[in-house]
Amino acid sequence: MKKWISLVLCITLFTTLFAGCGSTDTPNGEVYVFNWGEYIDEETIKMFEKETGIDVIYEEFQTNEEMYPKVEAGATTYDIVCPSDYMIAKMVDNNMLAELNWDNLPNAKQHIGAQYYEKSEEFDPGNKYSVPYCWGTVGILYNTSMVKEPVTSWSILWDEDYKDNILMQSSVRDLFMVGLKLNGYSMNSTDKEELDAAKQSLIEQKPLVQAYVIDQVRDKMIGGEAALGVIYSGEAIYTQRENPDLEYVVPEEGSNVWIDSWCILKDAPNKENAEKFIDFMCRPEIALMNFEYITYSTPNDSARELIEDEDIRNSKIAFPDLSEYNDMETFSYLGDEADEYLNNLYKEVMSN
Repeated sequence: MKKWISLVLCITLFTTLFAGCGSTDTPNGEVYVFNWGEYIDEETIKMFEKETGIDVIYEEFQTNEEMYPKVEAGATTYDIVCPSDYMIAKMVDNNMLAELNWDNLPNAKQHIGAQYYEKSEEFDPGNKYSVPYCWGTVGILYNTSMVKEPVTSWSILWDEDYKDNILMQSSVRDLFMVGLKLNGYSMNSTDKEELDAAKQSLIEQKPLVQAYVIDQVRDKMIGGEAALGVIYSGEAIYTQRENPDLEYVVPEEGSNVWIDSWCILKDAPNKENAEKFIDFMCRPEIALMNFEYITYSTPNDSARELIEDEDIRNSKIAFPDLSEYNDMETFSYLGDEADEYLNNLYKEVMSN
């Protein structure tokens, strides 16, 4: 009986070992990716896995502030993250990112427009740590069937005629950007008097606000549940497809030009696979798929040339000429002290 059991165990072990040698769909290891919610065409991930044999473990976050402590804690060993401009600067400052080997990123070098690398220099000097993935502006989306007057200023979000019909962003920097711009200040201000003035404006506005949201602004505006909402330009493109009454504007006081970029973490266990993933996503046809899926503007000039719809390819929402706008800024990392002060002000706004 023991011999029979031993024989069965040997056959089982041999079968297991044989099955593990060359028959798996992902024989070349794995890569852990941490990205924004609904921020990639999942088909592109499947294409990458099929072509490379690398298994992609993919997780999502909703805000930079949610992403950062999870990465910092190291409970999950991510390889790739996709932070925004100011958060990239913070992560560099805290020695969390690996310098990129551009020799392993030929598509990133060839197809991403030079103007986006130039803009990235504001938060990543020398373009050492980041590859632009998506970019855009922040503005006001409004329903023309509910808002009859011209929308030109952030101040309309303080108009009592639209009480309970206003949607604001629930992320710290985006919310305070509006308050600071309303008062004529830089959205990167660290002056406590200016920040306090923005806080007071936001507290005064709060009774008029229907909800503080992020992704939900899209569905609420499409459904006619609000008249006005602060939104990313990429979301505005999508909403206009679904509801022709919606229009998007960048207010005259200026706004945010943002860039979300692929970065490799300093302690990434699968750095080579991470480079392959990023470079794959920079292929023009892959970047086009992601643009068409998420509708956020691509910095991939070669992908833009492949857009068949001329209206989209030349859209001033998707691809604005920033020289036509006033006081457009990219978020800067403010430092730990200013970050803490701003976060406390945000809590005051939310608790009032």
